[in-house]
Amino acid sequence: MISKGRKNRWSPKGKPGQRVYAVGDIHGCLAETQALMQKIKTDNDYRDGAETFVIFLGDLVDRGPDSRGVIEHLMEFPYHFAKPLFIMGNHEEMMVRALMGEPSLLPEWLKYGGFACAESYGVPRAQLLDREPSVIEYTLRSAIPRKHVDFLGEFLDYVHFGDFLFTHAGIRPGVPLEKQNSRDLKWIRDPFLEHSGDLGVTVVHGHTISDQVEFRSNRIGVDTGAYKTGVLSALCVDESDVSMLSTA
Repeated sequence: MISKGRKNRWSPKGKPGQRVYAVGDIHGCLAETQALMQKIKTDNDYRDGAETFVIFLGDLVDRGPDSRGVIEHLMEFPYHFAKPLFIMGNHEEMMVRALMGEPSLLPEWLKYGGFACAESYGVPRAQLLDREPSVIEYTLRSAIPRKHVDFLGEFLDYVHFGDFLFTHAGIRPGVPLEKQNSRDLKWIRDPFLEHSGDLGVTVVHGHTISDQVEFRSNRIGVDTGAYKTGVLSALCVDESDVSMLSTA
Protein backbone atom coordinates (compact mmCIF):
# COMPACT_ATOMS: atom_id res chain seq x y z
CA MET A 1 0.00 0.00 0.00
CA ILE A 2 1.35 3.43 -0.91
CA SER A 3 1.25 6.16 1.71
CA LYS A 4 1.00 9.64 0.26
CA GLY A 5 3.55 12.09 1.57
CA ARG A 6 2.64 15.59 2.67
CA LYS A 7 3.34 18.00 -0.18
CA ASN A 8 5.79 20.82 0.36
CA ARG A 9 4.02 24.16 0.56
CA TRP A 10 5.36 25.30 -2.81
CA SER A 11 4.36 22.03 -4.55
CA PRO A 12 7.69 21.05 -6.16
CA LYS A 13 7.49 19.01 -9.33
CA GLY A 14 9.64 16.49 -11.11
CA LYS A 15 10.14 16.33 -14.87
CA PRO A 16 7.27 15.66 -17.28
CA GLY A 17 7.39 12.12 -18.65
CA GLN A 18 9.91 10.96 -16.06
CA ARG A 19 9.60 9.25 -12.69
CA VAL A 20 12.14 8.86 -9.89
CA TYR A 21 12.30 6.49 -6.94
CA ALA A 22 14.90 7.52 -4.36
CA VAL A 23 16.07 4.73 -2.04
CA GLY A 24 17.44 5.50 1.42
CA ASP A 25 20.57 4.16 3.10
CA ILE A 26 20.84 0.40 2.49
CA HIS A 27 23.87 -0.36 4.69
CA GLY A 28 24.43 -3.94 3.60
CA CYS A 29 20.77 -5.03 3.80
CA LEU A 30 20.36 -7.15 0.68
CA ALA A 31 17.03 -8.81 1.54
CA GLU A 32 15.42 -5.45 2.28
CA THR A 33 16.82 -4.04 -0.98
CA GLN A 34 15.31 -6.86 -3.00
CA ALA A 35 11.97 -6.54 -1.20
CA LEU A 36 11.81 -2.78 -1.73
CA MET A 37 12.75 -3.07 -5.39
CA GLN A 38 9.85 -5.46 -5.91
CA LYS A 39 7.50 -2.93 -4.32
CA ILE A 40 8.95 -0.21 -6.54
CA LYS A 41 8.40 -2.36 -9.63
CA THR A 42 4.80 -3.07 -8.63
CA ASP A 43 4.17 0.63 -8.03
CA ASN A 44 5.79 1.59 -11.32
CA ASP A 45 3.77 -1.01 -13.23
CA TYR A 46 0.57 0.42 -11.74
CA ARG A 47 1.34 3.95 -12.95
CA ASP A 48 1.16 5.44 -16.43
CA GLY A 49 4.17 4.88 -18.66
CA ALA A 50 7.18 7.10 -18.01
CA GLU A 51 10.95 6.97 -18.20
CA THR A 52 11.83 5.62 -14.76
CA PHE A 53 14.96 6.08 -12.66
CA VAL A 54 15.94 4.60 -9.31
CA ILE A 55 18.33 6.83 -7.37
CA PHE A 56 20.25 5.22 -4.52
CA LEU A 57 21.07 7.95 -2.00
CA GLY A 58 24.36 6.47 -0.79
CA ASP A 59 25.64 4.28 2.05
CA LEU A 60 25.05 0.98 0.30
CA VAL A 61 27.82 -0.51 2.44
CA ASP A 62 28.85 -1.05 6.09
CA ARG A 63 26.98 -1.86 9.30
CA GLY A 64 24.54 -4.40 7.85
CA PRO A 65 25.26 -8.07 7.10
CA ASP A 66 25.87 -8.20 3.35
CA SER A 67 27.65 -5.24 1.77
CA ARG A 68 29.20 -7.54 -0.82
CA GLY A 69 25.82 -8.94 -1.81
CA VAL A 70 24.33 -5.46 -2.14
CA ILE A 71 27.16 -4.28 -4.36
CA GLU A 72 27.02 -7.34 -6.59
CA HIS A 73 23.22 -7.14 -6.88
CA LEU A 74 23.18 -3.45 -7.77
CA MET A 75 26.11 -3.74 -10.16
CA GLU A 76 24.03 -6.31 -12.04
CA PHE A 77 20.78 -4.34 -11.49
CA PRO A 78 18.30 -6.93 -12.77
CA TYR A 79 15.41 -4.46 -12.92
CA HIS A 80 14.81 -3.63 -16.55
CA PHE A 81 11.95 -1.21 -15.91
CA ALA A 82 14.30 1.50 -14.64
CA LYS A 83 17.72 3.05 -14.97
CA PRO A 84 19.85 3.22 -11.79
CA LEU A 85 21.72 6.27 -10.56
CA PHE A 86 24.07 6.04 -7.58
CA ILE A 87 24.99 8.83 -5.17
CA MET A 88 28.10 8.57 -3.02
CA GLY A 89 27.58 8.54 0.74
CA ASN A 90 30.14 9.15 3.43
CA HIS A 91 30.61 5.40 3.91
CA GLU A 92 31.46 4.83 0.24
CA GLU A 93 33.82 7.79 0.36
CA MET A 94 35.68 6.43 3.38
CA MET A 95 35.88 2.92 1.95
CA VAL A 96 37.14 4.03 -1.45
CA ARG A 97 39.69 6.46 -0.07
CA ALA A 98 40.95 3.95 2.49
CA LEU A 99 41.42 1.22 -0.11
CA MET A 100 42.77 3.45 -2.86
CA GLY A 101 45.81 5.09 -1.36
CA GLU A 102 44.85 6.48 2.05
CA PRO A 103 45.34 3.52 4.43
CA SER A 104 45.53 5.89 7.41
CA LEU A 105 41.72 6.14 7.09
CA LEU A 106 41.22 2.39 7.53
CA PRO A 107 40.87 2.37 11.35
CA GLU A 108 38.17 5.05 11.25
CA TRP A 109 36.29 3.35 8.40
CA LEU A 110 36.40 -0.02 10.16
CA LYS A 111 35.24 1.49 13.44
CA TYR A 112 32.15 3.07 11.88
CA GLY A 113 30.81 0.05 10.02
CA GLY A 114 33.67 -1.22 7.89
CA PHE A 115 34.20 -4.36 10.00
CA ALA A 116 30.78 -5.61 8.91
CA CYS A 117 31.64 -4.83 5.30
CA ALA A 118 34.95 -6.72 5.59
CA GLU A 119 33.20 -9.71 7.12
CA SER A 120 30.86 -9.88 4.11
CA TYR A 121 33.99 -10.44 2.00
CA GLY A 122 35.19 -13.24 4.26
CA VAL A 123 37.62 -11.19 6.36
CA PRO A 124 36.86 -11.66 10.08
CA ARG A 125 37.27 -8.77 12.50
CA ALA A 126 39.97 -10.65 14.43
CA GLN A 127 42.15 -10.67 11.32
CA LEU A 128 42.16 -6.88 11.21
CA LEU A 129 42.51 -5.93 14.89
CA ASP A 130 45.81 -4.52 16.13
CA ARG A 131 47.42 -4.64 12.70
CA GLU A 132 49.37 -1.97 10.89
CA PRO A 133 47.34 -0.01 8.32
CA SER A 134 49.53 -1.37 5.52
CA VAL A 135 48.73 -4.95 6.57
CA ILE A 136 45.02 -4.18 6.87
CA GLU A 137 45.06 -2.53 3.45
CA TYR A 138 46.76 -5.54 1.84
CA THR A 139 44.34 -7.98 3.50
CA LEU A 140 41.26 -6.06 2.40
CA ARG A 141 42.47 -5.31 -1.11
CA SER A 142 43.17 -9.01 -1.54
CA ALA A 143 39.59 -9.87 -0.52
CA ILE A 144 37.55 -7.05 -2.06
CA PRO A 145 37.44 -7.09 -5.88
CA ARG A 146 38.88 -3.97 -7.48
CA LYS A 147 35.79 -3.69 -9.69
CA HIS A 148 33.65 -3.27 -6.57
CA VAL A 149 35.79 -0.38 -5.34
CA ASP A 150 35.83 1.18 -8.81
CA PHE A 151 32.02 0.90 -8.95
CA LEU A 152 31.65 2.79 -5.68
CA GLY A 153 34.25 5.35 -6.74
CA GLU A 154 32.17 6.36 -9.77
CA PHE A 155 29.14 7.42 -7.72
CA LEU A 156 27.73 10.95 -8.11
CA ASP A 157 27.59 13.81 -5.61
CA TYR A 158 23.99 14.69 -6.46
CA VAL A 159 21.22 14.46 -9.04
CA HIS A 160 19.10 17.52 -9.91
CA PHE A 161 15.62 16.55 -11.09
CA GLY A 162 13.02 19.24 -11.68
CA ASP A 163 12.47 21.08 -8.39
CA PHE A 164 14.21 18.30 -6.44
CA LEU A 165 17.84 17.75 -5.53
CA PHE A 166 18.89 14.24 -4.53
CA THR A 167 22.06 13.93 -2.47
CA HIS A 168 23.32 11.87 0.44
CA ALA A 169 23.49 14.18 3.47
CA GLY A 170 22.15 17.56 2.39
CA ILE A 171 23.43 20.94 1.25
CA ARG A 172 24.84 23.97 3.02
CA PRO A 173 22.16 26.68 3.22
CA GLY A 174 23.00 29.92 1.46
CA VAL A 175 25.54 28.36 -0.89
CA PRO A 176 24.64 28.06 -4.61
CA LEU A 177 24.40 24.49 -5.85
CA GLU A 178 27.38 24.84 -8.19
CA LYS A 179 29.52 25.97 -5.23
CA GLN A 180 28.48 23.28 -2.75
CA ASN A 181 31.38 21.47 -1.10
CA SER A 182 31.55 17.76 -1.91
CA ARG A 183 32.20 16.96 1.75
CA ASP A 184 29.03 18.78 2.84
CA LEU A 185 26.97 16.78 0.35
CA LYS A 186 28.15 13.57 2.04
CA TRP A 187 28.55 14.58 5.68
CA ILE A 188 26.53 17.68 6.66
CA ARG A 189 23.96 17.46 9.46
CA ASP A 190 22.89 20.31 11.76
CA PRO A 191 23.40 23.38 9.53
CA PHE A 192 21.20 21.67 6.96
CA LEU A 193 18.77 19.75 9.16
CA GLU A 194 18.02 22.74 11.39
CA HIS A 195 17.51 25.15 8.51
CA SER A 196 13.82 25.90 7.92
CA GLY A 197 14.16 28.47 5.15
CA ASP A 198 14.06 28.18 1.40
CA LEU A 199 16.90 26.15 -0.14
CA GLY A 200 15.95 26.85 -3.74
CA VAL A 201 15.11 23.16 -4.21
CA THR A 202 13.48 20.41 -2.18
CA VAL A 203 16.39 18.27 -1.02
CA VAL A 204 15.83 14.51 -0.84
CA HIS A 205 18.48 12.91 1.34
CA GLY A 206 19.55 10.02 3.53
CA HIS A 207 22.39 10.01 6.10
CA THR A 208 20.27 10.95 9.14
CA ILE A 209 17.91 8.30 10.48
CA SER A 210 14.27 9.08 11.20
CA ASP A 211 11.45 6.79 12.34
CA GLN A 212 9.70 7.20 9.01
CA VAL A 213 10.19 9.18 5.82
CA GLU A 214 10.49 12.75 7.11
CA PHE A 215 8.66 15.46 5.17
CA ARG A 216 9.76 19.02 5.91
CA SER A 217 9.04 22.25 4.06
CA ASN A 218 12.43 22.24 2.33
CA ARG A 219 13.67 18.65 2.52
CA ILE A 220 12.60 15.00 2.66
CA GLY A 221 14.66 12.50 4.67
CA VAL A 222 14.48 8.90 3.45
CA ASP A 223 16.86 7.05 5.82
CA THR A 224 14.76 4.84 8.10
CA GLY A 225 17.70 2.91 9.55
CA ALA A 226 17.36 -0.34 7.61
CA TYR A 227 20.33 -2.02 9.31
CA LYS A 228 18.71 -1.48 12.73
CA THR A 229 15.00 -1.54 11.95
CA GLY A 230 14.67 -3.73 8.87
CA VAL A 231 12.73 -0.86 7.28
CA LEU A 232 14.14 0.38 3.99
CA SER A 233 12.25 3.26 2.42
CA ALA A 234 11.95 5.06 -0.88
CA LEU A 235 10.36 8.25 -2.17
CA CYS A 236 8.57 8.39 -5.50
CA VAL A 237 8.48 11.65 -7.47
CA ASP A 238 6.08 11.36 -10.39
CA GLU A 239 5.76 14.89 -11.79
CA SER A 240 3.61 16.67 -9.14
CA ASP A 241 2.81 13.48 -7.19
CA VAL A 242 5.06 12.62 -4.25
CA SER A 243 4.60 9.37 -2.31
CA MET A 244 6.56 6.86 -0.26
CA LEU A 245 7.12 3.13 -0.14
CA SER A 246 8.86 1.00 2.47
CA THR A 247 9.48 -2.56 3.58
CA ALA A 248 7.59 -1.92 6.83
